[in-house]
Amino acid sequence: MNIILVGLNHRTAPLYLRERFALGMEELPEALTYLQREVGNGVLLSTCNRTELYFLAERNHDQRADALRLLAGATGANIQRHDRHIYVLRHEKAIRHLHRVAAGLDSMIFGESEILGQVRATLTLAAKAQLCTATLSRLFHSAIRAGRRVHTESLVCHHGRSVSSAAVTLAQRLVGDLSQRSVLVVGAGEAGALTARSLVKARTHHLLITNRTSRRAADLAEQLGATAVPFSRLSEVLADADVVISASGADRLLIGEEHVAAAMAHRNGRPLLLIDIAVPRDIDVAVRGIAGVELYDIDDLGAMCPISPEEQEREKAKAEAIVEEEVQRFLAWWHSLRAVPTIVSLRRNLEDIRKREMAKTLRRFRHLEAREREGIDALTRAIVKKMLHSPVTRLKAHSSSQEYLAATRDLFGLDGEEAAGRAAEPAP
Repeated sequence: MNIILVGLNHRTAPLYLRERFALGMEELPEALTYLQREVGNGVLLSTCNRTELYFLAERNHDQRADALRLLAGATGANIQRHDRHIYVLRHEKAIRHLHRVAAGLDSMIFGESEILGQVRATLTLAAKAQLCTATLSRLFHSAIRAGRRVHTESLVCHHGRSVSSAAVTLAQRLVGDLSQRSVLVVGAGEAGALTARSLVKARTHHLLITNRTSRRAADLAEQLGATAVPFSRLSEVLADADVVISASGADRLLIGEEHVAAAMAHRNGRPLLLIDIAVPRDIDVAVRGIAGVELYDIDDLGAMCPISPEEQEREKAKAEAIVEEEVQRFLAWWHSLRAVPTIVSLRRNLEDIRKREMAKTLRRFRHLEAREREGIDALTRAIVKKMLHSPVTRLKAHSSSQEYLAATRDLFGLDGEEAAGRAAEPAP
């Protein structure tokens, strides 16, 4: 079996294309059902900067075609016209890529912290859908551990970097001190909440929050001391706000050209800054044609890094070393699976011998009570376990050597046991 990754991200595909492949929370269940039907396993990671599918497949010559077909089926996107934007990585490259993603090293905002939680949530969804095999679970937990270590053992993620905080930094760069400004956040989900909290830290003078579900906006506003605004009053609020940051999870445009044009008619020439960090986008790009309006999207945030290039390179080297250590640990586990059929056969062989000798012995000592028989059984189990410890440890350590495994099978006469052992354990 091979671990396969198929996907696209901010490095390979423009925003308009990433939108077509993005999956919201409402769309994920159907996508996971499709994977269950087609391949029986898989984990889908869909964020503002990437859509990636990780799955296990038999080794064959047509893996790219199969991977593209699965991505198209899961996302409902047209693959044929966009093949050049899509990457397919196999096994070690796929493993290393996921570890770097979880550590924030493959993000648009270098070292961004939100991605680790997104990777964890993705794994949980796949597990609930019964798509997460033991191998995929081990892979994602390994990547999550790498991400946590990067957070704690380097300074990569110590600057509060995220798409949301980068949007606030951009707003500050363009309009100045937010303590004198009115800022509207559109969306009260995870991204909207992170944006609103970043605005509170920036001492925003008047923070407004709106959401299609009024209750969520009201709850978030109450937590942060902000003002909740009914979504039906969006055009009215646009006329008063200095900055709008939109971060909803909607699958359609929320702010159209007509909304912004109507708002600008009541602003007496005051400019309006719009920052859209949603994928798919919330704000119609046509608003760029309206006088006095500036619109930025998520692809404009890459330069919003709060540390110097020198410090970034220094911390990146530390993080990459941590990632590589975890990748090698996972690969060592993966290679050890080659020894599993031999180990299973060896254990079965010795257990059969133990049971036969136990039966012969107990027939000679029929007077023994049940407790005494149980004691003998426990003793012989412990002896076999201790005898197996050293051979099993060495088999795992030398699992990459077929000659070593063959010699073990020959030494213990396991060749007849091998097929049964292979069926009992997952093969690499």
